[in-house]
Order: sequence, then C-alpha cells, then structure tokens
Amino acid sequence: MTLTDRTLQTTADLNGLCFDDKGLIPVVTQDASDHQVLMVAWANKESLGLTLETGFMHYWSRSRNSLWKKGETSGNTQRVQSLHADCDADTILARVEMKGPACHTGERTCFGEDSGPISVHAGSEAAASHGPQEILSILWKTLEARQRDRPEGSYTTRLLSDENLRLKKLGEELVEVVTAITRGHDSVPDEAADLVYHLMVALLSSGHSWADVEERLRDRMG
Repeated sequence: MTLTDRTLQTTADLNGLCFDDKGLIPVVTQDASDHQVLMVAWANKESLGLTLETGFMHYWSRSRNSLWKKGETSGNTQRVQSLHADCDADTILARVEMKGPACHTGERTCFGEDSGPISVHAGSEAAASHGPQEILSILWKTLEARQRDRPEGSYTTRLLSDENLRLKKLGEELVEVVTAITRGHDSVPDEAADLVYHLMVALLSSGHSWADVEERLRDRMG
C-alpha cells in the first residue's frame, strides 16, 4: 500500500490545495507539544507562502480583508513545526510552537480550558495525576458530556454529528499508527492516543461503551 505524505513543505505544494471561491482555506492550529487545538483561522495562498518562507504562522483576516502574522502586535507568535493538508486537500493542520496564549481573550486556546479530547489525554495536570486506566475513564466521561451538551465549536461534537467524517477519521488514524510503527517514528504514542480517542467516539456513537470493551478484555484474560 502506498501511503500519502500530505506535509506542505514548499510553495509548490500549495498548488494541490482546494481553496474556496474566495481563495481561502481553513487552518486548524494545534500545539505541537501536547496536541491541544489552539484556534481555527483562514489562510490564502499568499499567507501560506509567507508561513513557509518565514517559519511563523500567517493568516488571512476576513474582517479586515488583509494578511496578518499571528502575534505581530501581541508577541504571541506561532513558530511553525509542520503543515499538513487533509485527505481532501481542503483543510490544513498547522502544528506550531505557541508563544503565550493563542486567544485574544488571554486564554491559552480559543476554545477555553477544556478544548476537546487533547486536553484530557495529552498531559494536562489533572490527567497527569491519574493512572492509565483512570485517564481512559476520564476521557470517556468527557466524551459522554460532549454527546449530551454538544458544545458549539467542539471537534468531538462535529464527529458525533457526522458519521462519514467520524468513520473516515477513524480509518485515517489507524493508518497513521501503522505508518508510524512501520517507519519507527517517535510519534507512535501520539498517533496511538489519537486512535484511542477516535475509537472511543465511534463506540459512543454506535451505542456501545468503553466498559463493554473492558469487559471483553477481562473475559479474554480469564
């Protein structure tokens, strides 16, 4: 099987992106150290070119109708670690080194303190005080709360509301785990954590629970 590298490294790579009729594409910006989603913004070909050229995130402001460098006035810059197109080439994942808060309100992320699954499984102080089994329980309870409350802007809410997206992402995460293991990447634990999260969301949507999985494992262990 040939695996596709969707990393954007040169301006030539931008030619394969699917911009909308206004020449824009959404960018999901993620902290490269703990994988927490920081913000979502828009970019065009020019801003992405500047991002690749300077090594710092540049976006397109729809309200000001102009380019802007993140942190140009606040000092809260985003040093680019990598850019990735999704499988449809119509969304970009930007992995960055964040300096200061990402949100103009002063909060670390634009989604508040609990901005999704990453804050549960990627090293928050609360999760760090629990063992692996307890962390999985915390994550499951968080997903149940997302299913109940459906907070706007939540990635989990989006997955729970879109079966095609949910299953597509689950398949992608599985491939990424296999790829990381095959190539001996240090990202194997990160990819595995993402797979567990997407698997849990799929289980929840199908009417099953993580407790069902644990019960099956106990049975198999005798």
